[in-house]
Amino acid sequence: MGQETRIAMWSGPRNISTAMMYSFDNRQDCFVTDEPLYASFLSWTKTPHPVARKVIETYENDEKKVISELNGPIPEGKSIWYQKHMCHHVIDWSDLTWVDGFHNCFLIRDPREVLLSLKKITDVISLEATGLPQQIRIIEYLSTTSNSNPIVIDSKSLLEDPRSVLTSLCRSLGIDFSEKMLSWNPGPRKCDGVWAKYWYESVWNSSGFEPYSPSEGELGRETELVLDEATPLYEELKGLIHKI
Repeated sequence: MGQETRIAMWSGPRNISTAMMYSFDNRQDCFVTDEPLYASFLSWTKTPHPVARKVIETYENDEKKVISELNGPIPEGKSIWYQKHMCHHVIDWSDLTWVDGFHNCFLIRDPREVLLSLKKITDVISLEATGLPQQIRIIEYLSTTSNSNPIVIDSKSLLEDPRSVLTSLCRSLGIDFSEKMLSWNPGPRKCDGVWAKYWYESVWNSSGFEPYSPSEGELGRETELVLDEATPLYEELKGLIHKI
């Protein structure tokens, strides 16, 4: 078997993360896993997300077992394993040493746009629900174990120039860029989690990365307070973006 590449793409919700997952899923050499820690997170936190019970009943709840599997052989004989992770699915006390063997990447988005999108789907709105504090935590951990700069991608840049951003990302990961990453067939995909019909409608209606357009709307007073907390963390992560 040739060289294996394991990618952990750490994102918050509503960060164009599913489009990025579909981009990698469209590669013939890549196996994709959709939010493997979601069931464990729901089981621990009892967060009332859509179809939470079904997620818990369908997927492994034991975080240690999931992590062991994620570090096991790449399924289907593929050479690349792309794992889409929501940062807030990592419980605060979780051991992070398991991520050491991965190419850890971070997908970020302006928190105003995240919150505008998130509030359309769930009433569970908090700083932790944006995933930003957890992204900072993982990056801080990696700074103690790795000499390389973290790969941080702003979703706005991805939407504005997907070819350039994906080409650079692949170069940093040591894999070839594929034209197949730029488009896909509309509709559900095999890699989707059982929660997809509640969260993935917009990407199901797409056939590639949609051109960037600013989100519009009012957040409301309580959500504005979350934005005030989230913005400095987002700016800190933006400051880590370097030419990849």
